[in-house]
Amino acid sequence: MTNSLGDIEEAEAFFITGSNTTETHPVISYRVRRAKKRGAKVIVADPRRIRMAEEADVFLQLKPGTNVALLQGIAKVILEEKLYQEEFVREKCEGFDEFAEALQAVKLDEVSKITGVPEEKITQAARIYAGNKPATILYAMGITQHAQGTDNVLALASLAMLTGNMGKRGGGVNPLRGQNNVQGACDMAALPNVFPGYQPVTSEEARKKFEKAYGAEIPGKPGKPMTVMFKEALTGGIKGLYIMGENPVMSEADSAKAREALQKMELVVVQDIFFNETCEYADVVLPAASFAEKDGSFVNTERRVQRIRKAINPPGEAKSDTEIISELAGKIGLKGFNYSSQEEIMQEIASLVPKWAGINYKRMENGGICWPCPDENHPGTPILYTEKFLRESGKALFKPVTYQEPQETPDEEYPFALTTGRILYHYHTGTMTRRVEGLSSLYGAEKVWINQNDAEKMSINQGDRVKVASRRGEVTAEAMPAREVLEGTVFMTFHFAEACANELTNTAMDPVAKIPELKVCAVKVERA
Repeated sequence: MTNSLGDIEEAEAFFITGSNTTETHPVISYRVRRAKKRGAKVIVADPRRIRMAEEADVFLQLKPGTNVALLQGIAKVILEEKLYQEEFVREKCEGFDEFAEALQAVKLDEVSKITGVPEEKITQAARIYAGNKPATILYAMGITQHAQGTDNVLALASLAMLTGNMGKRGGGVNPLRGQNNVQGACDMAALPNVFPGYQPVTSEEARKKFEKAYGAEIPGKPGKPMTVMFKEALTGGIKGLYIMGENPVMSEADSAKAREALQKMELVVVQDIFFNETCEYADVVLPAASFAEKDGSFVNTERRVQRIRKAINPPGEAKSDTEIISELAGKIGLKGFNYSSQEEIMQEIASLVPKWAGINYKRMENGGICWPCPDENHPGTPILYTEKFLRESGKALFKPVTYQEPQETPDEEYPFALTTGRILYHYHTGTMTRRVEGLSSLYGAEKVWINQNDAEKMSINQGDRVKVASRRGEVTAEAMPAREVLEGTVFMTFHFAEACANELTNTAMDPVAKIPELKVCAVKVERA
């Protein structure tokens, strides 16, 4: 997030897109509703009429995968009606002329046809977002999990720059992370192309610094993202995987291919707190400790580094991730893993990551610190870009994008668009939440959400068993006819192994982020 959770409520307008905020980030949604009660405006864009749509001043129910077109339409209105912040654009940004020129080709009637959103609603949304300062953008995986995911984020950033909503309280572009330490994992280089603190592995200066600290030679070539690893495993390019806190048998697009890839591996190691579906394919399973069974730190969605403290001992042979990795390193002859405490690890991070140089356990006692925090006298940075941007010029860069259709669209054989997501009662692949009896009693099996009119045409009633099939696989689950879903669209989750939506999803990837197009693919639906 460019901004903090604390200043969200200061926004005068919210643009929420690709986020079922009420169900997946309920505490943040409460802040939005509280701001709404005092008069803030709310725009929601989503293929489903999610709960937050009921709070919206304007709801944009777009067809799955048409986000770039919608965002271009909003930008076009802001530009044509001169609602943009000329001073901010002139003094803080570059590339505006090229961006404005690219928007000349955008026609609002064509945007409406592509997205299914009426022109007047697109115009209304543009006027609300540009006309109420400060305005904040909240988004989640409904934006990123597309073949145009990177373009979606660039288009959102352009809206914030165009309206001068960067570097201000109540503004910004704010991705809502899916769980407590997704941000921290990225910060600590659980990415193929960076060292901790997003220092590029291609940088000779950064590489020498880490080589000196680690006493080992480090390749200067970026590694492979997980999606690429699984593809290459099918042809023998990847021979082993060490999987921590992940359940790719259910979370990867085209689950059948993920299973095939795991079966072809020479070695699969899974480290997790429960025996999940991927463990069935493991040669070795390492039982890990949960958050309550270890010391350390987490980083939340606002970049706040916070302490966690051990409350109970881990069960059986389970150990903390640090212990497991350190012991494994020792067994294969690696040096430098004999840490005496978690605090010592934090000290190492501060010595190697400039953005964390001022963070230590003592300073984290009172609620944590938002990075960047370059020294111990620095208070942390709840809001980014208040003075300048990270580019060499210190200015933000407008990047024009062009709408492209999803890699797979409905046709005569597969006439529905499937979109996926989470629900309030379960998280991700259900490794933890499906073990909670109370949650399972509320939502204990997969449901296929289908538009009421579509269901009536096929004589499908609530509770009927239906088969959903794509070009990759098929699942059977209970039908849930609903007005919340667009005609021609169905919605499913990936919480339930018995009928996981990722048996159906497409492995087409964003060319930059290499994230699969999990949010839209073509399917057919019939009574089982």
